[in-house]
Amino acid sequence: MIDDKLSDVEEAVRKAAAAEIVPRYRQLAAHEIVEKTGPHDLVTIADRQAEEHLTASLTRLLPGSVVVGEEAVHEDPSVYEALRGDAPVWIVDPVDGTRQFVRGEAGFCTLVALAHRGEVLASWTYAPVLDEMAVAVRGGGARLNGKELRAGVPGSCATLRVATSHPDFSTPDQKAALLGLNVPGVEARPCGSAGLEYLAVARGDLDGVAFSWELAWDHAAGLLLVEEAGGAHATVAGQPFRLTGGNALPFTAARDTATVARLTALLGGAAA
Repeated sequence: MIDDKLSDVEEAVRKAAAAEIVPRYRQLAAHEIVEKTGPHDLVTIADRQAEEHLTASLTRLLPGSVVVGEEAVHEDPSVYEALRGDAPVWIVDPVDGTRQFVRGEAGFCTLVALAHRGEVLASWTYAPVLDEMAVAVRGGGARLNGKELRAGVPGSCATLRVATSHPDFSTPDQKAALLGLNVPGVEARPCGSAGLEYLAVARGDLDGVAFSWELAWDHAAGLLLVEEAGGAHATVAGQPFRLTGGNALPFTAARDTATVARLTALLGGAAA
């Protein structure tokens, strides 16, 4: 479905960022930044324009496909139901890390994943300011700027470094669950851009992530990237994360299955 279009999708992602995101980096006017659900949930003109750009270009590349984008779903929640349909679905987060983008920091990215019937087939994680493009293909491995990514295994005596759901986006119950990671041998910190945290796991710079929300555009690209780099993922119930939702939360992705098992045990309140 996609093998012969990998480079075309990469080019589409780069073009959208070049046209709609990079020119507005550190150039946003106040009226181009809007709160969605609150002061920590922002959308900018770059988010909206980049999603429109990608929606047009990606559906041209794969006739019959549809797009589930963060901004489109905000306007019409029924768009999300396409994940459960039979058409190929492009899952798009035009600016993952909008707060960082608004602050003029480099730690944001564009996330695109192609899924079919609940399975992610390929993904693209592009950080334009950092000049990093990570591509994963199911069964075909993961690459960063053309070089193979391998997550590796944490050292047997090493403290596990874990990025978790940011407190600003967590309910009291979610915060309580994530407190299970506050134990000796685990160093947990709030996440930045989810896409870049997944990339850090895939390249072995971070041992794991633990998230308490399941919106597909934040996780689809990164979960495949980690998996194809040799990592794994599971929910607190010990089941694989389901793209279509209804997961037992929190869930974790990590460099290897042993680390996933340790983190899910801690998140579930069991002894690790």
